[in-house]
Parts: sequence; structure tokens; C-alpha cells
Amino acid sequence: MTTDASVTAARRPGEQALAALGLGAPALDPADASAHSFPGGGKWRTEIPSCEGPEALAVVLKESSRLDVPIHRISQGSGVWMLTDAEITEMVDATGERDIELCLFTGPRGTWDIGGSVRSDSRGAGLRARGHDAVAGCVEDAVRATELGVKCLLVADEGVLWTLHRAREAGIIPADTTLKVSALIGPVNPASYSVFEHLGADSVNVPSDLTLDHLTEIRRVSGAPLDMYIEAPDDLGGYIRMYEVAELIRRGAPVYLKFGLSKAPGIYPWGNHLRDVTLNTAKERVRRGRLALDLLARHGADGDMAPLGSRLPGPLNRFPVGA
Repeated sequence: MTTDASVTAARRPGEQALAALGLGAPALDPADASAHSFPGGGKWRTEIPSCEGPEALAVVLKESSRLDVPIHRISQGSGVWMLTDAEITEMVDATGERDIELCLFTGPRGTWDIGGSVRSDSRGAGLRARGHDAVAGCVEDAVRATELGVKCLLVADEGVLWTLHRAREAGIIPADTTLKVSALIGPVNPASYSVFEHLGADSVNVPSDLTLDHLTEIRRVSGAPLDMYIEAPDDLGGYIRMYEVAELIRRGAPVYLKFGLSKAPGIYPWGNHLRDVTLNTAKERVRRGRLALDLLARHGADGDMAPLGSRLPGPLNRFPVGA
């Protein structure tokens, strides 16, 4: 990583060549920059998503060491219920040795439910938890996972988010558990982003098609960490925003840079029948991270990474519990 002094010399892609041709871009507006950062310093952290079990995790950790890709968080998408206690414990231990936050998805979701509306053209309620029993399943997953040492839970329902935040406040799950909002219900405006923060979100995955101006709008109302796919899976649009990484950090900090993968088969819910594609895509996601970090370095914009091992979001705004 570069020093702070080199950050001031950061350049935009193609800047010098285009300026020489009379095609230079307007100067960046300082008013667009985020005023927020992670506690302890740093504007960005990294995340490798879709790491579906201990074997995929081992691939990610080995490849991150080989390619020197720093990792703050590793997340899984199939759900706590798709892992045995032994598998979860193995993942907790492996990430703990590297001081990496492990995030597991909670419970039943609408896309796997018997409800038909999610298969309609409107997609109905999407991933949200349908009925009391689905919420109960998410809570069951949360309690089980945290008892096994998992410190971050991924949620895809506003009610589940609020319930788990209340559970955290009540001591039912540990107070330092972090709650992460899934991209599949991610907010697309500053008002809804703020609502997720108030409901208990510690980081919020926004859709990867938000514009830079949208990120600036969000940052004017909320300092809650933002998660964003630099390369999104096809079912989230397949967007690739490699050349915007520096500006995504400048506008969106504090931000988790998520290294997803387009043109790859879906692997949720994961099982051994999907082993080869799961391991291959896990390895490639780390390589995509290396490409993004190399691009930042070439542009002198790779400073301000949050310290490895940092995971908490800092003080955030919440609705009163029990009001």
C-alpha cells in the first residue's frame, strides 16, 4: 500500500494522455467526497463473497496469500442452515487465525419458499422472510451461528434485521455481532439507506448500479459502512466497475469493496454437487480482487485502507429499542 503522501498525487484513469489531447476531465469537486471513515482510520475494507464452506474458504485463504490480497471480511450466501456445526467451527477457526470477519447468511428466504409471488414477473417480496416461521428460522440460525463463534450475520429482511438488533441489545446474541444487509434488498436512495441504519444495520449492500451521485447523496445522510460489488454476479446485473474503484471510495467511504464474479453459474444453495464450480469461482474472486488493487496502485489511490483485523462500524444511529 502507498503512503498517505502518495494519495494526494492520485490520478484518474487516462488523465495525462487525455489532457495532452485536449480531452481532460473537469476537476473533481471536493464537495462530492465522503466525510466519513471507519473507526481507527481508513476509507475502505475488502470482502470476498460467496465462500460457501470450509473447502472454499481454504482456497480463498491460500489464494489471498499467494496474490497478496488483504481481506477484512469473508461472506457466505447459502445460509447457516446449509452448514454443519463442524463446518461452521472450522470456518470460524480458520478466519480467526487470520483475524478476518466471517459473515454467514441467516435463515429461510422467499426465493426458496413455497410462495408463488416470487416467481411472478414482479418477483413479489423477493428474499424477505414469509411469515412468523421464516423469521423464527432466521433467529434460530443467528443464535446457533453466534454460539459457534460467528460474529457477522447477513440478513435479507427488514423485520429480521430489527429483530436481530433487538436480540443483540437484549443480550440474546453477543453485543458485538455485526449485521449486514444483503444486496438483494439493498436500498437505492438516501432515505431508505438511513432507515436500514436505524433498524440495526452495521453495513448495507447497495445495488451495484447506483451512480456516483447516488453514493454522495447517501453519504450526506448516513455514515454507516456501505458494501458494493466492484464486479457483480449476473443475477445482480453483472456490472463491472473496476475503473471506478478510486471514485467509489472517495464518494462512498467507508466502503467494503466486494469482489464478485460475473459470467459464473449460481451456487446457492451450495452442496457437493457444485463443488468444482464453487472452488474455481472462489479462487477467481480473489484474483479479481488483485486486479482491482493493482488498478488502485497504478493510479496512486491505494492508500487509506482500514487496518487488517478491523471489523466494527463505529457509532451509528438507531431507532429506540422498546419505544
